[in-house]
Amino acid sequence: MFGLKKEDKKPIFEFDLEKDLKDDKKQKLLMQKSEKHILEIKTALRKGTDQEAFERLGLLLHGYSALLKILSNVTTNK
Repeated sequence: MFGLKKEDKKPIFEFDLEKDLKDDKKQKLLMQKSEKHILEIKTALRKGTDQEAFERLGLLLHGYSALLKILSNVTTNK
């Protein structure tokens, strides 16, 4: 009635990451890859570089950390 009817809403568009997260093997692989990248970035930051590279690596580190947090939240909510 008046558009308030509950219907099954299928997503119109699904991202590749959403498709990959449905598969447990791909999900674990993504987590391992992101953890590996985090370790590589941390070692590069410890070695020390110029200011511009340091800022870029810091941004990448925050991005991978956010991805890892999202992946861990998705795995616990399954």
